[in-house]
Amino acid sequence: QLQFVESGGGLVQPGGSLRLSCTASGDTLGHYGIGWFRQAPGKEREGVSCASVSDGYTYTRPSVKGRFTMDRDNAKNTVYLQMNSLKPEDTGVYYCASGGHWGQGTQVTVSD
Repeated sequence: QLQFVESGGGLVQPGGSLRLSCTASGDTLGHYGIGWFRQAPGKEREGVSCASVSDGYTYTRPSVKGRFTMDRDNAKNTVYLQMNSLKPEDTGVYYCASGGHWGQGTQVTVSD
């Protein structure tokens, strides 16, 4: 079964950038749709960017459009989330998920 290891989170100032990585093991990531989600303290988990393999459907959260980009390297079995122009409201734990399997999450904190 799929397992994920996320990395790339950290503390960044507003306006800064981070690139999150999610490397899969146990199966080939390219067979599945994949998504990035986040959860801020005291709030529900929300979708950030998702892509389906079966029908090509993609979703990007309106509040991150033009700032966040998801891409994948099937050869490395890895999906990335490039986050630019970060805002304090982007703070949270970011997770990748596919087929009902979730990573452990990586903390992103945007603050002065």
